[in-house]
Amino acid sequence: MSELTLHETNIVARDGTPTRLAYDQEADILEIFFGDNVPATGIELTDHIVLRVDRKRQRAVSLLLLDFSILTERTVYGPRNFPLNNLDEAPADLQELAIRLITSLPVNQFLKISHFQFSPVEQIPSAYVETQPALSTV
Repeated sequence: MSELTLHETNIVARDGTPTRLAYDQEADILEIFFGDNVPATGIELTDHIVLRVDRKRQRAVSLLLLDFSILTERTVYGPRNFPLNNLDEAPADLQELAIRLITSLPVNQFLKISHFQFSPVEQIPSAYVETQPALSTV
């Protein structure tokens, strides 16, 4: 059995939210906690990105990044983007909450959202993990 290699870093997000970064090196998982870690509902945005929310308080509890090194890998074109295709499976109220939270601080300090204009009427939302000095310390 291998030993758990967990690295933790505490920072303050740009909006003043106390933020804890917890990285499990062996599993290559980073979880970014925003404020207190309370019971939360997980909203799967992609196969590798889960937003945990406190539905009652309408706030982000954490952002779970599976295969973190892949999510933050740079390409010759810039950061890797991932379509938010799993968000469509969530109930409409959770979709709306997720979009509101991922487009505002503190979440959007770490996860950037854009879209691909597939046709004049169809947009495909996508996300990439924003690399920053705080993430390189985990």
